[in-house]
Amino acid sequence: MKLAQKGLLFAAATALVAGMAVPQAMAKTVEVTMTAMETEVTINNNGDKYPAWTFDGAIPGKVVRVTEGDTVDFTLINPKKNKNSHSMDFHAAEVHVLEEFAAVKPGESKHFKFEARRAGVFMYHCGANAMVEHIARGMYGVIIVDPKKYSKAFPKPDREYVLIQSQLFPAGTKVAEYLENKGWTNALINGKPFNYDPVHDPKASGTMLQSKPGERVRIYYVNANINMPIAVHPIAGIWDRVYENGSPKNILYDMQTYGLPVASAAAFDIVSPKGRTTANAIVDHTMSAALRGAITVLINSDKAPDDAGKGDNILPR
Repeated sequence: MKLAQKGLLFAAATALVAGMAVPQAMAKTVEVTMTAMETEVTINNNGDKYPAWTFDGAIPGKVVRVTEGDTVDFTLINPKKNKNSHSMDFHAAEVHVLEEFAAVKPGESKHFKFEARRAGVFMYHCGANAMVEHIARGMYGVIIVDPKKYSKAFPKPDREYVLIQSQLFPAGTKVAEYLENKGWTNALINGKPFNYDPVHDPKASGTMLQSKPGERVRIYYVNANINMPIAVHPIAGIWDRVYENGSPKNILYDMQTYGLPVASAAAFDIVSPKGRTTANAIVDHTMSAALRGAITVLINSDKAPDDAGKGDNILPR
């Protein structure tokens, strides 16, 4: 056999072995357990308390994150000391609404599985009667279903943050008042008005979102309001890309403002100029919401901590 032929055969064999040595990403089962907790939570930066209904004692509930094709193995625990039935409605799940999403009485639990078949960012919430009250009092969160692979059109971001907007109604609000959107006092971002905005609330000065100049920051924004749409706008910036429902298949470029209907979500990418410190105010451009709490400050500075917007820090507490 000629030397050139041997070289070609060796190269082909090497490529084959190398290809076989790199395993494909395998779908996995992700176990998620949440406990329905009827408890007081801190509802603003002044430390005021609110009688909330929650998943695991916090508003919003924890971020659930899986990869497209994974199976979510979910358990909801409703402790006997609770006064109300609760349930779980994952917007990423394609199941039987009367079975998996059925209400769980105090002292009982619910277990079900579903395959996260579609990449995107999805709301989850309690669906027990009256659903409007359970959501308004704090029983909501987000499940992120990452795609199996990133691409030029859907690049992996440098940092990520979850922002969930909702409305604060006074304790004792009746179901009819929720339905009529009466009496709400504040717009909440991850459970507090002006949660990450030291301009309008100096007590929030330590909780701004942070990135370094030129980084791609992906904001997963969820509308957990009862009746109000949201107009998401980055003051002093432009959305480089908006992924409707967080799906890599749904891309919009160079957007100033994007509307989120109730119970929807999207992924928003912003890239700050390189070489200088800048800041953005991410607002609901519906002024009645912005000036009641729906403003978030993002600082783009070389001083940004390396762990900000990464891992467990994508939902700042």
